[in-house]
Amino acid sequence: MLSETDDLKPLRIAVLVKQIPALEGISLGEDGHLVRVGVALEMNPYCRRAVAQGVKLARASKGHCTVITMGPASAKDVLKEALAWGANTGILLSDPAFAGADTLATARTLLAAIRLQGVFDLILLGRNSLDADTGQVGPELAELLELPFLGPVRKLELNDKRLRVRCEHDDGWVDASVSLPAVLSVAERLCAPCKVPREKWISALEQHISILDAVALGAGTWGAAGSPTRVGSSRTIPLERNPAILKGPVEEQIEQLVDMLGHRDLFAEPSPDATKQVPAQQSEELSVVVVLEPEQTRTSQECCGTAALLAAEIGGEVRAFVAEKMAPGLLGGWGVDRAIHLHGSDVEEDIAHAVSDWAGNHSPWAIILPSTQWGREVASRIAARLQAGLTGDAIALEVREGRLVAWKPAFSGMLAAEILCTSPVQMATVRPGALPLLRPRKATARIKKQVMATNSRVSIHRRTRNDEVNALINAEAVIGVGMGVPPDEYDELEELQEVLGAELAATRKVTDRGWQPRSRQLGITGRSIAPRLYLALGLSGKFTHSAGIRNAGTVLAINTDEEAPIFEFADIGMVADWRELIAPLTEALADLLPSDPDNE
Repeated sequence: MLSETDDLKPLRIAVLVKQIPALEGISLGEDGHLVRVGVALEMNPYCRRAVAQGVKLARASKGHCTVITMGPASAKDVLKEALAWGANTGILLSDPAFAGADTLATARTLLAAIRLQGVFDLILLGRNSLDADTGQVGPELAELLELPFLGPVRKLELNDKRLRVRCEHDDGWVDASVSLPAVLSVAERLCAPCKVPREKWISALEQHISILDAVALGAGTWGAAGSPTRVGSSRTIPLERNPAILKGPVEEQIEQLVDMLGHRDLFAEPSPDATKQVPAQQSEELSVVVVLEPEQTRTSQECCGTAALLAAEIGGEVRAFVAEKMAPGLLGGWGVDRAIHLHGSDVEEDIAHAVSDWAGNHSPWAIILPSTQWGREVASRIAARLQAGLTGDAIALEVREGRLVAWKPAFSGMLAAEILCTSPVQMATVRPGALPLLRPRKATARIKKQVMATNSRVSIHRRTRNDEVNALINAEAVIGVGMGVPPDEYDELEELQEVLGAELAATRKVTDRGWQPRSRQLGITGRSIAPRLYLALGLSGKFTHSAGIRNAGTVLAINTDEEAPIFEFADIGMVADWRELIAPLTEALADLLPSDPDNE
């Protein structure tokens, strides 16, 4: 929303967009990298919201909106579409020298281009790109520009040059304000997306598009040569399901279902979660640093335990930075040898500066953070200050020849690649729930306090939580609901939830209506999960949703429409009204579950 005051100054707005392969066209070449030649390309969906918001603000303030992208000549298409939507000018950064850039090299290239254009009041970009899903470029660029960063912004109010925003985080909201200039990433629901039919792009005259190469940007090291990370081998993660669609009377479907689930060994007792114990401290010569997000116990324990395993392998110790008071015995049990309690600010920029100042003097072997919105900003700012390689959203970490190897997924889990850092300090953010929990050791961490400098121009007014970030990630069973299950009927699922110990998840349309928190949304623009059982009720299951359940052990779908797309992604489909099935299904599943000896 824009203030109606008459003295609002014209805004110079830059919108950063990315062109990505259409998801259905993904394939890998012999070199293990994505094949982009001949693949249909499109504007990244999150970038569409950034363009729409940038044009809206520029028009309302009688200002100017410049859209910037980086890529080959074909990337000019996203600029044409943005111009057709109403952007004033477009800039294409195109040069073979830019190829192979990681997020930090991309941020440096964008920095050079932005400085050539003069000062912008506001820089907008999407919350992340679907082909990489790191969310790092925005905060890295903000750090290089020495600007505040906020995002993903769901609500925005501008009064003269003061922004008040509501940011959509993993498990709640952050209400904040900031003075311009600033960098913002935008959430999916901030506004309607920029989307113009190709036949109307002709009106977007190419005379409004400038092409800049490496020479135009001046001295610098670009692309792969300027990237502190490199990609190792990549592999596809195939989806192999052979759907069995059940029809006919409810009783017959239930009987067939029980037989099929029995053969899938679905309800065998799970292996103990904590199979390894946190190793003991090795030495103080090398350190693996963890930066822990406040009030995220499970994710913090995962990061600490994995850091301890890495430290044991390199003969080092674990150091932690915490922004809340934590017991020495708790941190020590998780694997931390020494910790610094940062206090005096709760702003991500201040925390990042405190950690990077320490790391610049102590040169840790690696720095690990959670791949949450909080962790991504803190990590990206640290990486930009240290010029360090950063792998985002890793699902596994290992040591190879004394270096950190991080495995990260892309395209909603359809691809996985190993990423290695070439910088002295190696960094990674890790996906919550992806790392194992280790059995705590008996140890006490040494903790000292440090008061942070408060340099950020961001004012945090309120942080609220409306969900538990790890609830879906850690669930053995998840029930996904679509528009076919109205909220006043959720209580009909309670007994089934209790029998399975299941968490509720939802489609985008459900969370759009506020029936479930956004943290419960699955799919390309939501979460990816890997429960033993995913039960889909009353949802069509288009690819945008089903991409989030690729890694589920067994997918059971119930829908009255036997042509519903969800059946293509399911192991077992039942053609029926979920209301008719819910009671006998609950009873059947309860009989399949292993008995609890304590209740016998």
